[in-house]
Amino acid sequence: MSLTPPQLADIRCLAFDVFGTVVDWRSSVIREGESLGRARGLDVDWAAFADAWCAGYAPSMNRVRQGRLSWTSLDQLHRMTLDRLLDDFGITGLSEADKANFNRAWHRLKPWPDAVGGMHRLRERFILTPLSNGNMSLLVNMAKQAGLPWDCVLSAELARHYKRDPEVYRMAARLLDLSPQQIMMVAAHQDDLKAAHSEGLRTAFVMRPLEFGPHAPPDLTVDPSFDYVANDFHDLADQLLSRSGTRQSLALS
Repeated sequence: MSLTPPQLADIRCLAFDVFGTVVDWRSSVIREGESLGRARGLDVDWAAFADAWCAGYAPSMNRVRQGRLSWTSLDQLHRMTLDRLLDDFGITGLSEADKANFNRAWHRLKPWPDAVGGMHRLRERFILTPLSNGNMSLLVNMAKQAGLPWDCVLSAELARHYKRDPEVYRMAARLLDLSPQQIMMVAAHQDDLKAAHSEGLRTAFVMRPLEFGPHAPPDLTVDPSFDYVANDFHDLADQLLSRSGTRQSLALS
């Protein structure tokens, strides 16, 4: 379902999921691991390591959600998972500086090829912000490294909740002084979009079939509640900016 021009005119902000939607975390972490391996003489299946590190993402956040951990930043959760995986993969001999630098690989993730160009097009009309589980320093450092053209940075850290908790989506509307209907969540993850939709945000599903690698079958089914479905950010920009002269002429008040 695509929004009509009057409905589209109400949208002021595009709020982006980041990991997997804006940046290619898997290839980036593999490259960082390979670089570490060359420097330290490690023989590791870095693709398997990246997948295992990502697999620890949701369980670690659930420990915070369930009260088994007090509020803990994503950097800290990543480090807890990293320390466990170093043991699991039999990786020894790394200094504390090596471990800290590798943990900050998540600050240096590379954008998908379409991401920066598509975002610059979208920024001509909309406020752009991440709405990510990444902590503030991670998101700011990533934006600086990758050239992500955010107008502001919104992190789950500001709400002290992790998506898909409703407090994160409500925080975005509150801090931007917008109604939920004036914000469109842009994500490659359907559960994120469904959670945003339940809080009244508009939704755009951007397909990232290679997020989990070439051999992992993606879930590209489309929930009928999504307002837009796009192949990449340029496709989304085409739909939002140039589907008709009417849409092109709609300006932010």
